[in-house]
Amino acid sequence: MKELGRRLALIGEDFDRIDAILITHEHSDHVSGLPVLARSKKVRAPIYMTRLTAPAIDWGECEPRLERFQAGASFSIGDIEVNSFSLPHDALDPVGYCFEAHGVRIGVVTDLGYIPASVKYHLRRTDLLLLEANHDLDMLKVGPYPWSVKQRVMSRVGHLSNLVVSEYLTEDFDGDGTHLILGHLSEQNNHPEIARMFAAQALEGRGLRTRLTIAGQHSPSEVFQF
Repeated sequence: MKELGRRLALIGEDFDRIDAILITHEHSDHVSGLPVLARSKKVRAPIYMTRLTAPAIDWGECEPRLERFQAGASFSIGDIEVNSFSLPHDALDPVGYCFEAHGVRIGVVTDLGYIPASVKYHLRRTDLLLLEANHDLDMLKVGPYPWSVKQRVMSRVGHLSNLVVSEYLTEDFDGDGTHLILGHLSEQNNHPEIARMFAAQALEGRGLRTRLTIAGQHSPSEVFQF
């Protein structure tokens, strides 16, 4: 929670300005600070997650203010229309999100082993897309992970490689987006410049002028405005 507060301050925000917290799935790298947030008097925002995800989190003795929904459901938070959709990942009920308001559409998709047609459908017409580029296949194969973990990462319920992202950008990305952010990069099995190279070559091969950004793990990205 301390780190979240620091990063909010870097972009001129604070806990009491948060309207809602949306969770994609229960894995620890996504929810490890969530029970502390739920207990804090600084945070008044409701927490949105699927009905199957909520029981998988150890909330301790607190009673979080949860808004449960069915994966695939759409709902509104203020003037933002939120669309959820299922992802192929080894979690109980993982989802991605698209947010739409005032004609602007933003997609957030990480933690998936491949990009099925249903996900490609939801990612159409996004002005900004945050897409996972988790690993470089060559780095993963020679990297420090045990073989069983490498198999999981490369599986259809694991994570997206730079190559899969490149293929999506070449074959299926509609090119409407003005911003593409690559995120959830592995520190052991990828490098920002390798991920950038794969994506940039795919975009340039189609003559697209989509602005490309690489998200880091230790600091917030710039604030994107439309």
